[in-house]
Amino acid sequence: MIIVSITDPHDAQATALLQQSHALMQALFPPEDNFYLSIDDLVASDIHFYTGRIGDTILGTGALRVCDGYGEIKSMFVDETARGKGIADAILRQIEDQARSLSLPLLKLETGNILHAAHRLYARHGFTPCGPFGDYPEIASSVFMEKRL
Repeated sequence: MIIVSITDPHDAQATALLQQSHALMQALFPPEDNFYLSIDDLVASDIHFYTGRIGDTILGTGALRVCDGYGEIKSMFVDETARGKGIADAILRQIEDQARSLSLPLLKLETGNILHAAHRLYARHGFTPCGPFGDYPEIASSVFMEKRL
């Protein structure tokens, strides 16, 4: 059974997954095209950080950043060995539930243009392409998506 819960990003298992995610993004994209939040940034008061686990093992992460008029999905990552088990779906549902409980009308996200599994995940959950938002530049390596709640 997948359990999704609020977690401190400094938890050793969560930190290890976030470091894996950051290393992957650094390997795939140039530094100026990486927009992930640092582990320390994920404890800010406007961030709701979640992990998904099976048993005692944390296998996925995701966060909701509360912005003015919308929520932004950040730090979605699932350990390679656990992909396809529904962990990302469970975390994303929790993020959507939290956004609704905060009366946010819209969720937005930025992801890499070559992260096709992420594109499929978000499309499955009703996200559609949109333009850049917030402080994001319009660059070829970014895909922007949104979902009305």
